[in-house]
Amino acid sequence: MVQKETYDLIVIGAGPGGYVAAVRAAQLGLKVACVEKETRLGGVCLNVGCIPSKALLDSSEYFHLAKDHFADHGIKTGKLSLDLPAMMARKEQVVHELTENVRKLLEGNNIQIYQGTARLAGEDRVEVKANTGSSSKKKPLTLEAKSIILATGSAPVAVPGLKFDGKRIVSSTEALAFSTVPKHLGVVGGGYIGLELGSVWMRLGAKVTVVEMLPQIATSMDGQVARSLDRILRKQGMEIRLNTKVLSAKTSRNKVQMTIEKNGQKEDLSCDRLLISVGRRPLTQNLGLETVGINMDSTTGHVLVDGAYRTNIPSIHAIGDLIPGPMLAHKASAEGIAVAECIAGLPGEVNYDAIPAVVYTWPEVASVGLTEEQVKERGISYCVGSYPFSGAGRARCMGEKDGFVKLIAHSKTDRILGVHIIGPRAADMIAECVLAIEFGASSEDIARTVHGHPTFAEALQEAAMAVGNCSIYAS
Repeated sequence: MVQKETYDLIVIGAGPGGYVAAVRAAQLGLKVACVEKETRLGGVCLNVGCIPSKALLDSSEYFHLAKDHFADHGIKTGKLSLDLPAMMARKEQVVHELTENVRKLLEGNNIQIYQGTARLAGEDRVEVKANTGSSSKKKPLTLEAKSIILATGSAPVAVPGLKFDGKRIVSSTEALAFSTVPKHLGVVGGGYIGLELGSVWMRLGAKVTVVEMLPQIATSMDGQVARSLDRILRKQGMEIRLNTKVLSAKTSRNKVQMTIEKNGQKEDLSCDRLLISVGRRPLTQNLGLETVGINMDSTTGHVLVDGAYRTNIPSIHAIGDLIPGPMLAHKASAEGIAVAECIAGLPGEVNYDAIPAVVYTWPEVASVGLTEEQVKERGISYCVGSYPFSGAGRARCMGEKDGFVKLIAHSKTDRILGVHIIGPRAADMIAECVLAIEFGASSEDIARTVHGHPTFAEALQEAAMAVGNCSIYAS
């Protein structure tokens, strides 16, 4: 006998997009169910992505400061040692607390949680196969709803010839849980995931070699910022090989032997572990998309949606990493709110021109809006104002003088087009810039806003002031 339950909305996936959509829909009066295949809620972000990586980045930064910089402040630590199991235990505790908070949030909003694997069985039906060991294992369950949201996220992209084995050739998931510090960590891909995890293990004592096939790391960044980050990471000890391809990799008991190529010249490179971080792909397998005939991009694998996040099947919606756009947790959350409001008959939308991006290396990198390269490509008349953190009193007090703020504004209207920050606290500073772009602010608006002293944000104000003196780029 098939067990049936009926809802206004079924959300498949309890990550940053899914659980936010479920809660917003419940707040708007809908009867909501949320299906999650993993034991812990929160998706990739909370379990094996954003949260555990930032916990390790913070812990490793403390270790690095104690080892190399406390003495500059007159703090003597004596012989320093690393307790990696304790560091990992702290990371797990942070993850546990946050995932439990998600469960409490859903339960507090009367959202029915189903632990199991979901598959579309029709335009208004979802079949849920309970997780192994569940008491309901033998009871097939069908959920029915007027609307369905697909929010299953993404998975790491594999590279031909570099198959994940979970031990020597690993994805970001395994690189968050090494039991020992690698002597030499190879990283294929110079994007934000590879740079962040490379930074973690480099601070803890590993030699790190990043292999990037393109001529620049972090290719989505403003070029000037990316070049500055490259210089700073090399100064910290990270080896970065640009314009270099990995042709193959073989594993032995304790090593990974790579063959790399640059400008037609081949070279062998050996490391203890090899992290593959060349991007992520939409997680659509076994969702039953073909059952209902949902349209997808044949090249990227993204689910195609309209402005209200509806697929070609009006009752089925998709958000987050499943659809085109940056694969960012906060982008998915914004879409979760928007799609819930659309389903409830409200005008939900997301301003994609005002979505920040952050790389949690040290110094941090944060940006919003157009890069200088994009402004040039579009033929927009613009001015640039920049200011180095070496001129900010607060940065000097911390001993963090690397980096700068770069503000791009339209040369005629002065409207802010983009802001790019590399430096201490960039991840927090960018919020003011996002708000400025959201409200259509000018560089003069920021320049005339009184900023506290001494703060890092003063560098943003100074950069905005510098725009007023800039006419070299105007046409």
